[in-house]
This record gives sequence, structure tokens and C-alpha cells, in this order.
Amino acid sequence: DTNITILSSSKFIGAGLATIGLVGAGAGVGVVFGSLILGVSRNPGIKNELFRNAILGFALTEAVGLLALMM
Repeated sequence: DTNITILSSSKFIGAGLATIGLVGAGAGVGVVFGSLILGVSRNPGIKNELFRNAILGFALTEAVGLLALMM
């Protein structure tokens, strides 16, 4: 009876630990768009190029977050 309880609680602990990777994805998205704002404020002439790079960085960061979520 206690083995079932331990097994059940360890599943919940494992599920919680698996979602820790989403914290890194959230921080990465913040860094990407924060850098975009800083870059555009320093050099507004290359706004379109910076925005394309930011979207690429956002997509890659979100892909890592989705992989962490699938685990």
C-alpha cells in the first residue's frame, strides 16, 4: 500500500521537475526581445534586420521550451 503511494508521489515529482526547462525558455524569450529593444534604440536604421533575427531567436527558444515540455 505504501509502495503505491510512493510511486504515485514520485510521478508528480517527476512531472514537476520536467517543467523546469520552461523557466529557461521564458527567460530566453525575455532576453531575445530585450536585446531587440536595445538594438533598435541604438540603431533604428537596421530595425527590419534585427526584427528578423529576433523572430528566429524566439522560434529557436520556443522550440527548446516545447522539447522540455514534451519530456
